[in-house]
Amino acid sequence: MNNSIGNAARLIGAGLRALLVLTLVCGVIYPLLVTGVAQGLFPGKAKGSEIKSGGQVVGSSLIGQTYNLPKKNPGDAEEAAAPDLKWFQPRPSNGLGSNTVNTQYSLILSGATNRSADNGAVNGVCPANAEEGTLCAQVYAAKAAVIKDNTTAGFKVKPSDVPADAVTSSGSGLDPDISPEYAKLQVHRVAERNHLDVKQVEKLVVDHTDGRILGFMGEPTVNVLELNIALKELAKA
Repeated sequence: MNNSIGNAARLIGAGLRALLVLTLVCGVIYPLLVTGVAQGLFPGKAKGSEIKSGGQVVGSSLIGQTYNLPKKNPGDAEEAAAPDLKWFQPRPSNGLGSNTVNTQYSLILSGATNRSADNGAVNGVCPANAEEGTLCAQVYAAKAAVIKDNTTAGFKVKPSDVPADAVTSSGSGLDPDISPEYAKLQVHRVAERNHLDVKQVEKLVVDHTDGRILGFMGEPTVNVLELNIALKELAKA
């Protein structure tokens, strides 16, 4: 009996010592080591890839932002937000929503539309009169809005000019980048709204276009937040 109690005590003691050592190693030493290495080698990424403007953090290069006009009735949750057309616009964010649980903060909920690629299609083709609420109807509506918003007195947008990322949201709904084609499509409208020369705005897009990773991986992209910060500085100058 005494041997059984002694063995049990030794096992419990060994288990507690292992728990203490593993907690110290895995819960304290390892996180501090990884954090220190990350802060030393990749300080920007370790801090959330922050983007600053005027000495203040205005966002992250990893998370998209919307550029909308203030609502006429801020308390109306059903009122659709209208884009502020003096800024470059990001991809549609149909997967985004506001936090209805904690009303003190308006948090972003990441997610896609959960609609299949042929939602609303007939025989694999999206009809112009697609049922309201389907993905086909959303794409047609988004395409019409892009054409209308970006057509100016001296520049007419054709339906064939509208790239896919201008009318579809990303899987997360948080994509911070757009294609160079979509950015160039917005140049004339942005230049007109900010009283700038078109060539100046075109140069902004070129300067903020990131090429393929290692020259062959992925597609060229334009970070909308970084582009709009540069636009703000140009307009101010």
